[in-house]
Amino acid sequence: MRFQLILPEDIHLVVPLVKKMAKASISEALLLQRFQEMVTQNYECVGIFVGDDLIGVCGMWFCTRHYSGRSIEIDHVFIEEDFRNQGIGSELLSWIENYAKSKDYETIELNTYVENIKSHEFYDRKNYKKLGFHFLKSL
Repeated sequence: MRFQLILPEDIHLVVPLVKKMAKASISEALLLQRFQEMVTQNYECVGIFVGDDLIGVCGMWFCTRHYSGRSIEIDHVFIEEDFRNQGIGSELLSWIENYAKSKDYETIELNTYVENIKSHEFYDRKNYKKLGFHFLKSL
């Protein structure tokens, strides 16, 4: 298993995995369009590979925030079902933390869905602190 940044020209590789976790109403074409735009906006994506197979992804947004300084926000963490509960998520977070430090970032933050209790428990074990709620309004 290896962690590797997905090059912008290869971002289409992540779409099938993200589609599995996205709302059914979001088409692969729309996801691809959004990802192609995202790679132009301080966004990177790390892939988890077993051999040549992409079995997981995690997006990373890079910014500076008034309350946390230079921060990476991890996004759309997904690992194929057959590879879950094997410590890969922990290894992924460790990789991201090391990558963030190598780029002189100070913090990592994330959002999880309210109903995703397993992810809450996972991030609690990894010493992430709950700071608030994430709100969304469609325009």
